[in-house]
Amino acid sequence: YGWVMHDGENFGVQEIRDGRLLLRTEFVKQPGGDHGGDWSWRVTARMEGKGPAPLLSLFFYVATDRQGELRPVLHNGTRLAAVEGTSEELGNFTLTFLPPTGEGEEGPKYASLRETSLFSPPGRPRRHYLGVSSAGGLSREPPQGQLLLHQVTLEAPAVLEVVLESGSTAGTRRGRLAGRALGAALARHAAAFERRFEDTFGLGARGATPPQCRFAQAALSELLGGLGFFHGRSLLRSERRSEPLPGPKATLFTAVPSRSCFPRGFLWDEGFHLLLLGRWAPALARDVLAHWLDLMNTDGWIPREQILGDEARARVPPEFVLQHSETANPPTLLLALERLLPDAPLPYLRRLFPRLRAWFSWLNRTQAGPEPLTFRWRGRDTDAERFLNPKTLASGLDDYPRASHPSEQERHLDLRCWMALGARVLATLAERLGEPPEPYSTMALALSDNALLERHHWAPELSAFADFGNHSTAVALRWHRPAPVPGRALPAPQLRREVQEAPRPRFVGALGYVSLFPLLLQLLRADSPRLPALLGAMRGEAQLWTPFGLRSLARDSPWYLQRNTEHDPPYWRGSIWVNMNFLALRALHGYAQTAGPHRKQAAQLYRELHRNLVTNVFRQHEATGFLWEHYRDSDGTGQGCHPFAGWSALVVLAMAEDY
Repeated sequence: YGWVMHDGENFGVQEIRDGRLLLRTEFVKQPGGDHGGDWSWRVTARMEGKGPAPLLSLFFYVATDRQGELRPVLHNGTRLAAVEGTSEELGNFTLTFLPPTGEGEEGPKYASLRETSLFSPPGRPRRHYLGVSSAGGLSREPPQGQLLLHQVTLEAPAVLEVVLESGSTAGTRRGRLAGRALGAALARHAAAFERRFEDTFGLGARGATPPQCRFAQAALSELLGGLGFFHGRSLLRSERRSEPLPGPKATLFTAVPSRSCFPRGFLWDEGFHLLLLGRWAPALARDVLAHWLDLMNTDGWIPREQILGDEARARVPPEFVLQHSETANPPTLLLALERLLPDAPLPYLRRLFPRLRAWFSWLNRTQAGPEPLTFRWRGRDTDAERFLNPKTLASGLDDYPRASHPSEQERHLDLRCWMALGARVLATLAERLGEPPEPYSTMALALSDNALLERHHWAPELSAFADFGNHSTAVALRWHRPAPVPGRALPAPQLRREVQEAPRPRFVGALGYVSLFPLLLQLLRADSPRLPALLGAMRGEAQLWTPFGLRSLARDSPWYLQRNTEHDPPYWRGSIWVNMNFLALRALHGYAQTAGPHRKQAAQLYRELHRNLVTNVFRQHEATGFLWEHYRDSDGTGQGCHPFAGWSALVVLAMAEDY
């Protein structure tokens, strides 16, 4: 949870702080053989500051997860020295726990490795600790595989090393990667990581300070350290079936937004993750992208949240578990693909193209709006009395204000802009493959028509682009006490929505991220007469501007920082989100480099926003040690989940000005 270096494949360094305790975990992978090669880990424990060193218990566990077997190897019949095992994926292997040592070149370190719960170093007082007993074992009904837990109790400072050696590398292994050999390998990998990082992002050459460079390395490493394989079935609800049904078995290789809060794949998050991953390791990014497209069903739908299997479902509130087959998510994978296209191998792109066509066709068909070339997110919340403004989870912007009364007449601005991006990318991909670019180029041209965009989404009374729908401007949450029932306790009051003005078809006056989408995805021409209004809203302190980045909803909006229900605090109603600020920087950088009457204004805004965003995210990381899900607009404080090294890690690309 605290990677400071990680190359995504062969090497990583993690620091975990718990009060005075600093745990440093490091690993190196040595490729070879037929099953992934050998791995070595080093765990260093030390206490910071003054005071006695408490006893520290480290727990190592090995699990077969229903495949293969484990065989403990004991030293003198008591101490666990190694675990021999076999599995389908790893073949034969041996996991060796080397005796603890002191730091540096110190000799062996006393450690308690038995179930006595007594720490008895020679010539020192005995101390008790909490020990895990092997009595009773694990339930074997039904068989769930084997779990082996190894407890090592010691005093810091201390170093422990663990080595996994593959049976298929025995003939080519030059020696065990432990002790001085492991130290040398870690030093080589760390130096190579730092060189590669500077070669890729050039922060040192840009004048970044050493602390800023270390911060950026940690942000990238946290994203890479969250990459993982996930296996299982989603729980789906189809419009063709009345009952939920399990999806097909799926395997997903993906990054995650947060290993503690959201340890699973999210479709629209992943497109942002791949922008950074693709810059660091394009082949790895292409692999992740292909995995996501392999989740597609025969209709072309990809579930927006990948809750694969029972273990994943146990971490998710029940109302979010079911994935609805009419619900979309922003196609940000195409944002990443646009960056990967120039260098992607043609055979890879040919395999992707049929899936991308099916996905785009599904979006175009199922999310169509009431008029040609308009679009509407499906799946908005339907309980009109519960929400101040019914959520639109499909959009990724959850509680961002939309039309107060969901209807089939809605026109959603952000979705229209995402579809324009998708059509443009697919047209470019078709041309790269020598395929006919129509109908994608035709659609891209139509959706980029600024006059048509204004006709569907420009609200003159707001001087902004906006959604359109059945909307009331007089909606509020009020406390209501249900009628008492004789003989029963008085019911608790409930916060319910009151509509004080009948809704009617109109533009939705919610100035915020959605209003900026024609700029964010650079659909507006550089000479557009609407561009100054958007640039002004971005810079207006009563609207979107803060010293820490662009807030998600204007401060003078009636929904600003308003709860959506009694239990739903504001989410996309004022906070600063790094992914949308990155899109803003990317767009402003583009407009600043394009000839037009607003070029100078865009360049000035870019410089100020770049400084504000990067400075605040860095400052919060220095103060707390974390990247955060979003940041408070009043003082820049990190909020929500942490560590959140998903799209918040885009700060690295912002620092590099790599758009």
